[in-house]
Amino acid sequence: MIMLPVTHRVWRRAVCILKTSSPWFAPQRSLRRSVGELSDAETIFALSSGHGRCGVAVVRVSGPDSLTALRKMTGLTSGRLPAPRTALLRSITDPRSKELLDRGLVLWFPGPHSFTGEDSAEFHIHGGPAVIAAVLQALGSLPSVRPAEAGEFTRRAFHAGKLGLTEVEGLGDLIHAETEAQRRQALRQMSGELGLLYQDWSQRLKRALAHVEAFIDFSEDELIEEGVLNQVDSSVGELQREIKVHLRDERRGERLRSGVQVVIAGATNAGKSSLLNTLCRRPAAIVSSVAGTTRDVVETPLDLGGFPVLLSDTAGLRESTDSVEREGVRRARERVEQADLSLVVVDSTQLPPDDRLVPDFLQGHLRSVLPSREPPKAGAGADPERCLLVLNKSDLVPLDRRERVEEELRRSPGLPPVCFLSCHTSSGLEAFLSLLHSHVKTLCGDPLSGSPSLTQARHRAHLQQCGLALAQYHHYRDQDLALAAEGVRLALTSLGRITGRVGAEEILDIIFRDFCIGK
Repeated sequence: MIMLPVTHRVWRRAVCILKTSSPWFAPQRSLRRSVGELSDAETIFALSSGHGRCGVAVVRVSGPDSLTALRKMTGLTSGRLPAPRTALLRSITDPRSKELLDRGLVLWFPGPHSFTGEDSAEFHIHGGPAVIAAVLQALGSLPSVRPAEAGEFTRRAFHAGKLGLTEVEGLGDLIHAETEAQRRQALRQMSGELGLLYQDWSQRLKRALAHVEAFIDFSEDELIEEGVLNQVDSSVGELQREIKVHLRDERRGERLRSGVQVVIAGATNAGKSSLLNTLCRRPAAIVSSVAGTTRDVVETPLDLGGFPVLLSDTAGLRESTDSVEREGVRRARERVEQADLSLVVVDSTQLPPDDRLVPDFLQGHLRSVLPSREPPKAGAGADPERCLLVLNKSDLVPLDRRERVEEELRRSPGLPPVCFLSCHTSSGLEAFLSLLHSHVKTLCGDPLSGSPSLTQARHRAHLQQCGLALAQYHHYRDQDLALAAEGVRLALTSLGRITGRVGAEEILDIIFRDFCIGK
């Protein structure tokens, strides 16, 4: 512990840090509210359960007049209020006409022990549309209560410090999760694991910034122990490496959140639309023997073993004089460029009669379907050019021929995984689905293993900015320590924009605690 006197430089530095015009101070100032501001907030209400007919619907009220709304809707006096967080069966009436609207459960959540951190009440009523409408209309008649805006309950929970920004985003993802893997990832983020990782990085950056600031102020007085900047160098370098590893996730979390883009591509009449219909188990696309039937991209979402997939059927790739078909081919190639995984469909009856020529034929076909890419290599699951070759119409190829072709392909490691399939008889479908699921799982990763994944494009953008700012620290470290410190400050800003929890007071706390300035 170092005892340092209060000097003019200390207060000058403190004033500079506290300037609200500083870009890294903005997240705290703009995103958080004081306790006084929260207590002055309006009281809001809304249906918190799903819309439509249901057995039970939940209407939530939050704000300083929640208790008043609860009393007026139920006739409860102060001595008969339900115990906090305890359900009580009551008649729910219109506060103006005293007409009985429903009988249901009411709950009272005094702040700050509620979802929003404010006084809150809940009405658990029958889920018929007329009952819900009557209760909402009755609440709206109270002078101090208004309908909530979209997401306003969660916004208040964030302002009260109940949820961080990453947890808020996890809650939104959990509400919209459609597959098991999405649910697991969202629940993990909502639990705060991702936010804790970023907060740990923020704490380390705050300490580094505080030490650099102190060195700038007191190094001339020889009151700072040797090695302080070396410790900062080590801490910043280690953090840079951790952020780079975190960013090298091949967008697994984002892909799992939004769905894996799987595109079916190939020549005309190869059976692409049949494959789409087989996978989604319904006639989503028109199937015809006429070449070029599919002109536009046909999309359908799938739940593939718990992983979300957006499957796209595209126009057959060929030269055409038809302007509409040419546009369809252009869109097909564009979609292939954007795909996470391409299913290149080949009519197996069009394979060369000489089995030894099949690998070269398929390589050429891949180059025609993926014109801007090199042909995928073996182990496509780990290759950036992700692709599966589907040899469709296998029911029209003799079994001994298929076995000879498979043996020839096993001796050709330059091709992506290949599987024979018949959309007409479903022969080979189980093996194909297993292979497809394996690739999709690799693209998304296991949401429960390893460190939490990036799930939002904005997280990636801010972390990239954080990495650039830390590089600025190293660039100016031996030239201008003030500019180097600004790099650390900008890095802290970027992390603060992810978590919403950055404030100048925290930097001052570390400076005064670690260096005992003015003690």
